[in-house]
This record gives sequence, structure tokens and C-alpha cells, in this order.
Amino acid sequence: MNNNYLIIMAGGIGSRFWPMSTPEIPKQFLDILGTGQTMIQQTIKRLNGIVPIENVYIVTGKRYKALINEQLPEVKDEQILMEPCMRNTAPCIAYAAYKINKKNPDANIVVAPSDHLITNETEFRRVIADGLGFVASNNVLLTLGIHPHRPETGYGYIQAGEKVNDGTNKVLAFKEKPNLETAQEYINAGNYFWNAGIFLWSVKSILSAFESYLPKLSDIFKFGESVYYSDGEQAFIDEHFPQCENISIDYGIMEHADNIYVMPADFGWSDLGTWGSLWEKRERDDQGNSVVGNTVKIYDCENNIITVPDGRKVVLQGLKDYIVTEANGVFMVCQKSEEQRIKEFQKDS
Repeated sequence: MNNNYLIIMAGGIGSRFWPMSTPEIPKQFLDILGTGQTMIQQTIKRLNGIVPIENVYIVTGKRYKALINEQLPEVKDEQILMEPCMRNTAPCIAYAAYKINKKNPDANIVVAPSDHLITNETEFRRVIADGLGFVASNNVLLTLGIHPHRPETGYGYIQAGEKVNDGTNKVLAFKEKPNLETAQEYINAGNYFWNAGIFLWSVKSILSAFESYLPKLSDIFKFGESVYYSDGEQAFIDEHFPQCENISIDYGIMEHADNIYVMPADFGWSDLGTWGSLWEKRERDDQGNSVVGNTVKIYDCENNIITVPDGRKVVLQGLKDYIVTEANGVFMVCQKSEEQRIKEFQKDS
């Protein structure tokens, strides 16, 4: 039996990528990089050979089940865990962990968001394999820390302490998103890493942590053990999931437990949380323009990100540092520096 499992968190609505990403089809179900694969398809593919498809569990909203069935037909319905409402990452992970535990109490688990970019998949698989080996033989909760390449204010940071082996450090503290000055201090210190939100642990270790630090949450999903993998599972979740505290795994467990470790890594990671981060990762021409759309013509343009449907004729002249996108009946032109207003545009449209 393969003891490696993957929990994919796929319940977000991707509001910062409007109008391409909508609550009906958010970014994890889109091919926003123009690769021919959606983000969630890439998330599963990059762990091929480490986690078998039957050990993949996807936690998502009910409205996205049909999208998962369409994009991932190899995933069985019992592997799709449907939340009746949004309750942040701790309840999402607890539900999946208790369900996995019923099938395999010796499981070792990777927890990953469904909509992140990883460009060096070979290195990613090496790090994951090493991390799974570490958590299989130690009662630890492991998080991946990304070597920072710039003083980034959009990510949380992990402060690493003493090394416990060649690739792992004890965690001293988790830090909220800093201002620019503080981010530069973190870079200079050399022992701070971006918090990627990717976790590894044995099912025994994480359930023990839930019992210690979020006992009410633990009790809810422990109570449901008798119905997992049965016809009564969804009715139980529909009734009890809304009672869960709305709390992140970072705040609920990772910032309190004393067995937290970080594995520093560098595998071309981005959370693709903004159009600007997408522009950084997509292929660009000599003038810095990133274009998806086969009938786009540009003149005297620099550092733009352009995403329009194939066949849509668009001519742009003189734009610099803009987002240009058309999707779902909306054509949007927005300065990259103003993209934090996209939620406002969505609300007003």
C-alpha cells in the first residue's frame, strides 16, 4: 500500500483574477498560463509517481464538483470532499485528514493549494519526497519555506531556527506580510523564507495537533468517522461543517504547536495571487509584453499582460504596464499598479 496522500485545497473563488476568474469558474479551473492544462490539473500532475491518483483528496465547494468531474475524470466521487460553506483552511484540512485516517492511519500527507505555480517540477518532487520521508519517521508538522528572491510584501514569512538535519530547520516564528523595510531586513538576515502554504505531516501528527489546539473542530470530524465513505457522509458534512470555526491552519495550529519545522526550498514557486505575479511568470517578448491570444497586434507597448480569446482581434498601441483582458462578457483595461481595485470593479460591474 502506498502511504502517500495529497490534500488539494480548491475552494477559493479567485476574485483577484476577475474577469477571467469568476465565482462560477475560479482560477484553479482555468488555464491562466496558456499551457493547455488548468491549475488544478497541474497540481495533481506534478506529484505523479509520488502520490497515486486514488490517494488524492480534493476539498472544494459543492458548486465545483461538476468542474472536477470534467477536468479530473480519474478522481472518484469519494475523493471529492464538498464543503457546504467556506470556513478557511483548518476545517478543510481536518475534514480530509479524518477521512484519510479512516482508510489509512499510517498515511503521510502533502497539503497543497490548487492554484499555485511551480516551474521546476523535478526539484519540487525531490523536496516533497525528502519531506515525506522526514514526516514518516518523526512526529512533526513540516512546512515548505521558499528562498526569497526579493523583499516581497505580499507574502508571509517563516523565521527558521537551528538545523535538525541537512534540509530541515526548527521554526522560530511565523511573520505576517511585512512592509518593504521589514521585508528587506528579513532578506538581509538570511533565515527568513516565504510561506508557501504547502504542508507535510503524518495523519497521526496532524490529528494529534487538531486534538490539542482545535479540540472543538477535532470533535466535529471525529464524530463523523462512522459515516465517511458512506451514503450518509454528505448529509453529515452539510449539517456539521457550518458549525466549524472559520480559522486558518496557520493561525489555528502552526503558530501554536511546538513541533513545527521548515524545509527551505527553491523550485520556481509563485502563488499567482495577482495579475502582476502572473506577468512575472509568463513568457514575455523583448519589450516585456506577455500575450495570450493568437490575433493580438501590439505597437510601441511595454510590460503589459494581455489575455484575450483566440480569434479575438485586438490592436494595442502605446500601452505601458497595463492589464488587458477579455472574458465572460467583460473587457478590462487596468494599470498594473491599480490592480488592487479589481474587486471594486467587479462589484460595480
